[in-house]
Order: sequence, then structure tokens, then C-alpha cells
Amino acid sequence: MLKTETPAQEHVLLDQYPTEELVNALVDDQVNAVKAVRAAAPRIAAAVAAALPRVQAGGRLIYVGAGTSGRLGVLDSVELYPTFSWPHGRAVALLAGGNDAMFVAVEGAEDDEVQGAADLQSVNVTGEDVVLLIAASGATPYVLGALRAARAAGALTIGFANNVDAPVALEAEIGVTLDTGAEIVSGSTRLKAGTSQKIALNTFSTALMVRLNKVYGNLMVDLKATNAKLVRRAIRLTAFATGASEDAARAVLEQCDFHVKTAIVALSKQTGVEEARVLLEQAHGSVRQALAS
Repeated sequence: MLKTETPAQEHVLLDQYPTEELVNALVDDQVNAVKAVRAAAPRIAAAVAAALPRVQAGGRLIYVGAGTSGRLGVLDSVELYPTFSWPHGRAVALLAGGNDAMFVAVEGAEDDEVQGAADLQSVNVTGEDVVLLIAASGATPYVLGALRAARAAGALTIGFANNVDAPVALEAEIGVTLDTGAEIVSGSTRLKAGTSQKIALNTFSTALMVRLNKVYGNLMVDLKATNAKLVRRAIRLTAFATGASEDAARAVLEQCDFHVKTAIVALSKQTGVEEARVLLEQAHGSVRQALAS
């Protein structure tokens, strides 16, 4: 039996716990998700290093999963645009059962290996793409079908699984095993297995975006100011990075469609926004290099 399916030996009287003790047990068990990701950090770092040249060459990030794992892939993919201005078309999420499965479980969809391959092929995967395959069991047929199709197309495959020696991790070019063990509620991988996947995907995509010069220091300087909160954030970040007043920061941001990178370079080098854009382009989007030029 898979470790993620094996009934845990601790908390066998979970249903009899007083509510406060029940909540504490559930929270404490989540600590093991962090430990599992920390143990897998070298593999995640290897995945970032392997993915970087592909995406620099124009490749996409393609997330594939079923159920909770698939929904976490969707979540990571959609957040890349507002956080890092990553183009919508370069973050694709495939979920067993289609888009409706985001909200309602589609029974049996995860068992269709042929559909997994077909869905992957439908997005015209190429050798420049990076395909992230996520499955708690590590043996979900839909995900394995997509993995095999991705490998046949020459894409980089990165498999995330919560069981040791799982096919998704073994067959992918880079396997990331998040060994979270048995769940406190047996088989419910929406608990710490899901938490570990969320952490691992966040870590992978954020590290990749840092390497793509979308962070300056630890500042989110390539965000899309798509709402009032993000407009305020853009102003604060620009003011913080340059020492300018918020009024001065807003004035320059309004000239460059609230692109924080451009505003930082323009204010810091006391130049116009067009020259700042040129400096950033020459520096491959690196604020640090643009300021040093």
C-alpha cells in the first residue's frame, strides 16, 4: 500500500478528540509538509537550473495534474501573471476532467491515460517547454499519459510525487519526491501532501522568476498593477527602492504604465522612461545591471 494511503498509526482515536486537540493535531501534522519539501530542495534546485534555459528560449510552463494536485497546478500558473508579468500564454494548466473539474470533481477523469496524452498534445508542446507533472500517488494514469507524451515531444519533464519510487518521479527527467508519509486522515492527500505540493510549486516558480530578473533584491518589481491594491504596491515598491517620495514615484509610474522596473531605473538614474526601458532591455530585464550601466 502507498504510504499516502496507509492509515497513520498516530491519532487512531482522532474522531474522539476534543475540538481544540483535534485542531492542534491537524495543524501539527502539516509541519511534515515543510520537512518533506526541505528534504527535496536539491531536486527542486536542479529543476530550476534545467528549466531556466528552456524558458529563456521562449518555452512555456505547462502544469498537469488531477484533483487537488491539478488544482494546485492551476493556482500556481494563474498567479504568475499578476506577480511577475509572466504572459498568460506561457503558463498553461491541464486538469484531468477539464476546466469544470476545478470546481466539481469529475469522477474517473484521473484514470484516463490516453486523455492525459491527448490533452498534452493539444497544446502543441515543444522541446522548449517545461512540463510539471503533479500527483500525490505518483501513479495517476492521466498524469503519466501526459508525461510520456511530453517526453516524446522533447519537453523537459519534472515530476512531483508524494511516494518514494513513484512512476511520475522515476519517469520524469527530474523527479521531486515529497515524502510526506501517511495522512492524519487516511488517504486524504488534500492535507499535508497537498500542502507540500503547494510549497514545492511556489518554490520552483518563484526561484525561476528570480533567475529571470523579475525580482530586484527581494522586491516584486515586475508585477502587473491590475487593481487598486497592486497600484499602491507598485508605488510603495518604487519609493522604497529609490528613496523617492510616493508622489514622485506615482508620477513616473504613470508615464510607464506602472512598470516598477522602469520607474526604479528612471528615478535612480534621473533619466526618462524611454531611456530606462532601453537600459533594461540591454540588461535582459535586470534592474541591478541596468543601474550599473
